[in-house]
Amino acid sequence: MDGTEWDSVLQYISDPADFPSPQSERPVSEMAGIPVHPQQFVPQMLTPPGSEKSATCEPREQTLEDYAQENTIVSVSTTFHPGANLLPIPPDLILLSSDGVFFYVHTTQVLSMSTNRFNDLVPPKLIRSKACDDLGPIVALPEIATVLNIVLHAVYEMSCAHYRPNLDTLIAAVDAMAMYGLPPKRHIAPSTPLYLLILSQAPMQPIVVYALAAAHDLYDLAVPVSSHLLSFPLHSLTDDLAVRIGPVYMKRLFFLHLGRLDALKRLLLPPPHPHPPTEDCDFTEQKKLTRAWALASAYLAWDARPDLSTSAMESALLPLADHLSCRVCKRSLAERVKQLIVQWSVVKRSI
Repeated sequence: MDGTEWDSVLQYISDPADFPSPQSERPVSEMAGIPVHPQQFVPQMLTPPGSEKSATCEPREQTLEDYAQENTIVSVSTTFHPGANLLPIPPDLILLSSDGVFFYVHTTQVLSMSTNRFNDLVPPKLIRSKACDDLGPIVALPEIATVLNIVLHAVYEMSCAHYRPNLDTLIAAVDAMAMYGLPPKRHIAPSTPLYLLILSQAPMQPIVVYALAAAHDLYDLAVPVSSHLLSFPLHSLTDDLAVRIGPVYMKRLFFLHLGRLDALKRLLLPPPHPHPPTEDCDFTEQKKLTRAWALASAYLAWDARPDLSTSAMESALLPLADHLSCRVCKRSLAERVKQLIVQWSVVKRSI
């Protein structure tokens, strides 16, 4: 077969117009209802990354542009944003919370407040590279935005009270501060806003706040919080709370309860002072008041609690006067009850 005949055969095979197609002329994507973009192309062969990304083995830092390509919405802190002007110099470090909120901070401020270079996440001198954002590298942190926000407010020594964080968020922030080298003793002193914020929420969960103070040795916080624990049943302490409180502050809490109970028993022991015998009331009659006082005080001591109220004392002791006919004995009983209430009110109520 010569060359002219071969050309006619090849032309016949390569021309599809001469053979009707058994399939529909519409593409499969159009029949399935999937929109087709003319510029979209899906290669059928797996290819390695481009030469620009694979030229070096060093890991590349994530930039803000990279995050924006992966996430449609980029959230930025309302306090720590690029235009916040917290310091005269612009921010040079970006902290990213676990829920995707960016915090623009200053390396000098973070390092000056942290004792461990923010858990060794911030080097003493940032290395600028093309992979960094214009306002610094991005450091991803495991804390959520509400917790990280409180931590950074402590770094810049600002109050976060206007955010009204709940108690769980405050506790998580204090624990994170210790991890990032921000001593809680320094940032939760009686004169600091964070101290007042935590103390204002202590009555809701006093044992939790006391455990927080004990874990970080915040004695100035533990003292006022312990006054809210007078009614707390110590037998209900969980193992986790006991471990977090530790032996020192646990002993102080137990001694507070035991000390008040012992003081109450000692205060209840003396009966009303007797008066000189009269025609209507001799020593025999006065012994009735002494026995009645002993019974009433024993009832209070048996069911005593560290938070026993003065009204409970009055309701148990003052009715004894109804069984007395001597006006001097009644006056002596009233004076003794008054003295008891004053003495009980000055008994130590905190560790």
